[in-house]
Amino acid sequence: MKVLSLTEPYAALIKERKKKIETRSWKTSYRGELYIHASKTRIPKEWKDNKELMNLVKESPLNFGNIICKCNLVDCIYMTKEYVENMKINNHQEYICGIYEEGRYAWILENIQVLDNPIKAKGHLSIWNYEEECKM
Repeated sequence: MKVLSLTEPYAALIKERKKKIETRSWKTSYRGELYIHASKTRIPKEWKDNKELMNLVKESPLNFGNIICKCNLVDCIYMTKEYVENMKINNHQEYICGIYEEGRYAWILENIQVLDNPIKAKGHLSIWNYEEECKM
């Protein structure tokens, strides 16, 4: 299965369906089922200091080192200045849950489903295959 690792609280925000767009500096041509992994990386101080962001997950358990949900990656949109401004004005919650800058990419996630049993995993950069990790 294809997996994307995210630092908390962003993985939890996707799991809780409060974040449906993952922002990245790179594009992907992959479309399809994608599992979300909460990396073991601790939350950086500047994110913890962002009260508006952290209030979105104050009731949600964080899941360091686990694959916690699956979704469908349905699109990858290049962010123009207009796209960024539109997100800032019309979708504030999503805007504070990512890095919206011209030249970056918005990965559109749909059909988010929480896993009944999180899967312990090490995590990797980019989109990775869980089966390959099991073979090591």
